Parts: sequence; structure tokens; C-alpha cells
Amino acid sequence: MHDMTIAELAAGLRAKQFSSRELTQHYLQRIDAVDPGLNAFITVAADHALDAAGAADRALAAGEAGPLTGIPIAHKDIFCTDGIKTSCGSRMLDTFIAPYDATVVEKLAAAGCVMLGKTNMDEFAMGSSNETSWYGPVRNPWDETRVPGGSSGGSAAAVAARLCAAATGTDTGGSIRQPAAFCGITGIKPTYGRCSRWGMIAFASSLDQAGVMARSAADAAAVMTAMSGFDRRDSTSADEPVPDYSAALDDDIAGLRIGLPKEYFGEGLDAEVAAAVEAAVKEYERLGASVQQISLANSPLSVPVYYVVAPAECSSNLARFDGVRYGHRCEEPRDLEDLYKRSRAEGFGAEVKRRIMIGTYALSAGYYDAYYLKAQQIRHLISDDFRRAFEQVDVIMGPTTPSTAFTLGAKTADPVAMYLNDIYTIATNLAGLPGLSIPVAPARGLPVGLQIIGNYFREGQLLNVAHRLQQATDWHRAAPPATA
Repeated sequence: MHDMTIAELAAGLRAKQFSSRELTQHYLQRIDAVDPGLNAFITVAADHALDAAGAADRALAAGEAGPLTGIPIAHKDIFCTDGIKTSCGSRMLDTFIAPYDATVVEKLAAAGCVMLGKTNMDEFAMGSSNETSWYGPVRNPWDETRVPGGSSGGSAAAVAARLCAAATGTDTGGSIRQPAAFCGITGIKPTYGRCSRWGMIAFASSLDQAGVMARSAADAAAVMTAMSGFDRRDSTSADEPVPDYSAALDDDIAGLRIGLPKEYFGEGLDAEVAAAVEAAVKEYERLGASVQQISLANSPLSVPVYYVVAPAECSSNLARFDGVRYGHRCEEPRDLEDLYKRSRAEGFGAEVKRRIMIGTYALSAGYYDAYYLKAQQIRHLISDDFRRAFEQVDVIMGPTTPSTAFTLGAKTADPVAMYLNDIYTIATNLAGLPGLSIPVAPARGLPVGLQIIGNYFREGQLLNVAHRLQQATDWHRAAPPATA
């Protein structure tokens, strides 16, 4: 059953080939057998999942089922879940149990999804390899000596290893697309504001966006339709109508105009990754698309801009974790200052501390204009580059990452080298655009991701473009050894 797509699982449930409870038990058994080698889950909510599966079976029996009723999924451990630990991969929140569901969790539960558990992640979503988690690193199911990418590495590994049918993730600078590329799955970051951020613990509020990780564009479309939409509780939520993303998957893409940014194919890109991306673009030409080179002149500045803006916002957002109201509290503090200092020193890991310090510095008197304000001005230039590009083309394509998954520990001592893994993805977040990664031909036996970027609120077009390639090729059907 774990090799079936969401559509196939839904059809099997309706045909009574198996029940949601049987399906859920199957996935829970797989997690027990496979996850000890991957560390993809922080929390497995077996009792909660079986209760939800029972409710799904009752809905199926009553003829009240929707497209996702009874489908087992997982949530990144950054989404609040009522009565179940939400840790953000941090010691700071190791004991935090949210009293409510995030809107994304609420919407998918209302659609009938069965939550199997909460997936591992880089601490507070700060990382590109899933090595900063308090609960230990996640391992890539294609090669357990390698990273799965981050920060949504647990979700990516769980989907790739067939431990759930789909999973939620969040993307602040590439944290859905980069692990999707490293693990050989489909991952979509929608337009900023398309999915509610309410109940999603904030890292960088102007950049964070919830999204979907699944084995195919068709699976991702079904989940995206259910979790998108306006939420009055989220002041950044976009009041835009949500289409049925599954309805347009088979639309013809003849005449599609593809732009290839020259900045994405230069120095630093692995030759085999470049060849795999170029082969995928050739497939699109065979499907009737046209290709032209474009320029995103300011995109090389996206990494330095991001590492001013994101730490500045994280410095502000993480100030709430002070040992007073919730989260880790040091033992026997001498006074309030000691409580603050030791609680935060003990609760946060090295990468989180690094970003808080950088952000606090950038926002401090005398440096705000030189760093934060300047970064926001360049951010505007990056957005303008995309605006001009979309006057010429319909979608932009390129590699998702400069290389395939690297080995565990290879970049932990060099933060700058780690940060450069997101060099092709960060600009999309700075501009608030939707982006998607799908697997293409592997390189040296490891997955490679093709990134597709669209104009605002054109998630349906991205999913359609991705689906047409997946109809014409079988790259997305490749399975890692952990699925055996």
C-alpha cells in the first residue's frame, strides 16, 4: 500500500480494498521498522492516528468522504497540534504541547487526513541539512551517510521512504524545495500568503510559508487544494480564491515560455546536476514549450540579503522564548536576568544563537540603515528582476541545488558553505513567489531537483507544468533503498 499514490489510495479506500485503519496501521508499522535508521519523526502519534482513521472509515461508510479522507500524512514539527508536542526541533520547546491546531493542520484534518506524527527538522527551521535538530540529524533514505536537506528534512525523508503519503513543510529560503531535491520528491512552496501561517511557529515572518511535500505533482495538488485559503487570524494571509489544483493538471503546455536564468548555470553548479536539469528542459521542448535565456541580475545577492533579513526577523520572533511563560526554563535562577540568560543559553542550539546574534546586531542602533535597510532595498531589486522576467516568460526553470546531497558533517563547520546550498531558492522567498522542485535524472545515483518558479498565485500552473513532465518521464517514480 505504501507504494500507491494518493489517488490510488483514495480509490482503494472507496472500493473497500482496505480501510483507513488498516492503511494507517500499515504506515505505523513501516515507521517502526524503517524510521530508526532515518530519524525522520520526532513524535509518532499512533493513538491519535488510529482515532482519526476510525472517523475516516465512518465517513467513507456514510458516503461523506472527500479526496483526502483516510489518507495518512505527517506534519513538520513547526505546526502546532492540539495535545501533541510541537518542538520545532529544539530543546527550548521539548516539553511544549500546544492547546490548539495550526490552520494548516485544522484544514487537513477537516479534509479527512490522518496525522501519523510530527517530523524532525532543523531547530526553529534554521538550517539546510537537518543537522541542527535537538533530536539528532535526519538521514537521507537514498544514502544514510548523507543529509536529507533542511529545514524540512524529516518530512522529505518520510515521504521519500514511503512512511507517509504526503507531509507538510515550511519554506523560508528553500526549506521545502532543497530537501525535496535531495530526497527525490516533489515539494511546492506556494505564494507568500496562500497558506495560513497561524499556528506555524515563526522564524522569519516575511519569508516563512507553509507548503506540501509529496511523491508527485498530482499528490501535491490534492493536498495544496485542501490546505490553501484565506485565514482572518493571519494578517499576512491573502484573500484570493483557491482553485482546484487537481483540475488543471492535464492541461496542454504547448506554447509554454520557459526562462533559464544565466545566473543559475554558472560557477558552483555541479556538472552532472546541470546536465540532468538540461535534459529535463529538453523534455519540455519536446512537449511543445519554448526556451529562452533570461537574466535575474540581482539573484547572486540573495544569500547575503537573506542572511540579514532572516536573522533580524528571527531575533525579534525568538525573543518570546525567555523561560517565563513556556518553553525551557533553567533550574533555580538567581534573578530575572539569570533566568533569561541561562534559559536561552541552554534552550537554543549553536545555529539559532548565531542567527539571533547576527539579527540583533543588524537591527541595533547605528547599524540598522547600513544592514537591514540596505538588504530590504536590494530585496526590492530582486523582486523587480522577477517582475521583468515574467513579462517575457511564463515560468522560470533551473537547478534547485548546486549539488546532490552531501555527507553528514561535511559542512557543519563552515556556515557560509552551508548557506550557499540555498543560492538558487532564496530569491523566490525574498520576492514571495511560488516555487516547486521535482526530481529529474539522478547524478551518481542520487536525486537531482529541477526548480520551477511561477508568477504570483500561479501554483496551479506550476503543478500542471510539473505533472506533464511526470507523465512523460518516470524520474519521480524512483524509490530509495529504504522503501524495500
